[in-house]
Amino acid sequence: MAVTVRALREDDYAQWRPLWDGYTRFYDCVLDESVTAATWERALNPDSAMFCRVAESEGRVIGFALCILHDGTWSTAPICYLEDLFVDENVRGAGTGQALIAALMEEGKREGWSKLYWVTRENNPARKLYDRFGEADDYVRYRISL
Repeated sequence: MAVTVRALREDDYAQWRPLWDGYTRFYDCVLDESVTAATWERALNPDSAMFCRVAESEGRVIGFALCILHDGTWSTAPICYLEDLFVDENVRGAGTGQALIAALMEEGKREGWSKLYWVTRENNPARKLYDRFGEADDYVRYRISL
């Protein structure tokens, strides 16, 4: 299956939205519609730190990576946080997730990012893919909802 990774476009919404809904279901999350709308708008806004890359095959969007580009204290170069990665369950295991991450790595090298990183659940089956790119570190995440 040939996969192309490209920037999100406005006309992708009808194909992106079912993937987004699948992603939130995977994490047992119910979001207010205003959050989804804001995420979509920020992902398209060239002035936002958030951006989205989609994986496309045969004219169909089959996966996405939502990222945040941010400053860091240990580098003068930007850092990319891969916040959300999702692939249509009907095509998982065929290289789409790998293509998305590889495309982000290439973009980061080209644009001068210092690092690409992400966080996932310990029992996420996608860790088999993630382990091909590097080792999980020993950091523990703390979260405080405000």
